Amino acid sequence: MALPAYATPVDRMVHYSVRTGAGLVFAFLMLPILVIIPLSFNALPYFTFNEEMLKLNPDAYSLRWYQDMFANEQWIHSIKNSFIIGIAATLLATLLGTLAALGLSRPHMPWRIPIMSLLISPMIVPIIITAAGMFFFYSSVGLSQTTTGIILAHTALGTPFVVITVTATLFGFDTTLMRASANLGATPVQTFFRVVVPMILPGVISGGLFAFVISFDEVVCVIFLAGFEQRTIPRQMWAGIREQISPTILAVATLLIVFSVCMMIVLELLRRRNERLRGIRPT
Repeated sequence: MALPAYATPVDRMVHYSVRTGAGLVFAFLMLPILVIIPLSFNALPYFTFNEEMLKLNPDAYSLRWYQDMFANEQWIHSIKNSFIIGIAATLLATLLGTLAALGLSRPHMPWRIPIMSLLISPMIVPIIITAAGMFFFYSSVGLSQTTTGIILAHTALGTPFVVITVTATLFGFDTTLMRASANLGATPVQTFFRVVVPMILPGVISGGLFAFVISFDEVVCVIFLAGFEQRTIPRQMWAGIREQISPTILAVATLLIVFSVCMMIVLELLRRRNERLRGIRPT
């Protein structure tokens, strides 16, 4: 955003200093991640740039590690598990989180703050403690080393993000629309599906995407709860680093980066749509 014409030299200095600092922080955070992308095309089985790569020699670049990923049964199995577990956990987390947010948004909800604190506790408690607790509990009920157990664990981790996102959407919800719907003869069910749901849908989808990303990237709970048959992509990457270091991990990491960027773009588009629905000028 351009500075106004009445901005003083001090205002301009502060403005550009903040932008420069933000750019440096962004570069500090992103450059180590972006380095992975060209390394994934290395023709040699190394994790470093060789002289030919720096000279941009086409022969130094190859798709062999991407081909190795799709030809490896363990990687394919891990990819399938990640999507199955991620989608199932997302659906459960979105359903439970949306219902919880609708209840917590009511002004006369008793014990609202303690319940909200309990629901978002998986975001606050260190994941290693949560994973250890889940391991002992799931082992006692026979859910350890099962796909169902991992789905439930990822649901518990993703639900807080749905609760927070949907609650933020409901914060600016115009309740007079519900009364207008009732005055026009709509039943509570019709009001919910035709008035409430369309208004909060961007927030619900945003929360669901957050839950999916959390499930897709989670590795600590999977290490505690999963057997060989329940390995996900992060668990397979962890095993690959420990057992056999291969640039195939860089190829998988590159695809995950691209996937995460696409998710962030979708979230931003949904955020802007939500602002337009609420009559707020998109920022």
